Amino acid sequence: MANIQPYRIKTISEYHRIMGLPKPEHPLISVINFDSIKQLPYNESISLVFNFYSISLKRDFNARMKYGQQEYDFDEGIMFFISPGQVFGIEIGKDEALRHSGWLLLIHPDFLWNTPLAKTIKQYEFFGYSVHEALYLSEKEEATTIGLMQNIEQEYHANIDKFSQDIIIAQLELLFNYADRFYHRQFITRKITNHHILNRLEDILTEYFSNDTLAKKGLPTVQYIAEALNMSPNYLSGLLKVLTGQSTQQHIHDKLMEKAKEKLSTTGLSVSEIAYELGFEHPQSFSKLFKTKTNLSPLEFRQSFN
Repeated sequence: MANIQPYRIKTISEYHRIMGLPKPEHPLISVINFDSIKQLPYNESISLVFNFYSISLKRDFNARMKYGQQEYDFDEGIMFFISPGQVFGIEIGKDEALRHSGWLLLIHPDFLWNTPLAKTIKQYEFFGYSVHEALYLSEKEEATTIGLMQNIEQEYHANIDKFSQDIIIAQLELLFNYADRFYHRQFITRKITNHHILNRLEDILTEYFSNDTLAKKGLPTVQYIAEALNMSPNYLSGLLKVLTGQSTQQHIHDKLMEKAKEKLSTTGLSVSEIAYELGFEHPQSFSKLFKTKTNLSPLEFRQSFN
């Protein structure tokens, strides 16, 4: 998909108007059945950015999407989450009518104002996953998700009262917690793919630590590792936490400790020289991290071999 200036949709009402839908019953939250969107207001490619949260459950979608620098075809029931301000694109083949089914939940940040979810929604890492890291749902999981979306729709269809927002917020929290559970299941069930990722991670770190890259560029960042694995940083850390109990940063530090122990036990380099070779500007920072990880100072560790 060529680089296209993104078109910003600021409100849920504007989204309804552009998609040829009736005005939303609630200006700050909307549940949409994709069957009601008969035709997109563009022909081939478009890049979009929303000022609101978007949660999609799509199936039988014959367009290509680009999000997080990745393109992906959807041909089964999948779910993905987009935060306000994130750019994504849709590309439809020439002379091809749009075909898709599923559900779309739109939430404006103002709906969450002055609620605990306004802060905790940022803790759900799947809002930062790339499109190729979408959530693949079983039939049972899909039914649960659709049921929650329909509950939200029914609540704002009813007469709005002082309980409505709290009930909808509770349904949203339940939906997000189920999504966390389903992603956890996906991390575990895709064992072959995920363990291949672990092997690639080990290879990337080994190569990075085996040459002079450390001294020149310092420790690899989580962003660097994620890009090398063609993944988003959030998805990678979520996957690693489930598979190994450690974040990406902890894996980097573990590899660093392996290299540090090797140099301390097999060379006569000073602690300062080792620190510089491992990419630290200040030896004190290296010694502090080493002590945190091993409960020994670098010198104490070296003396234990004598």
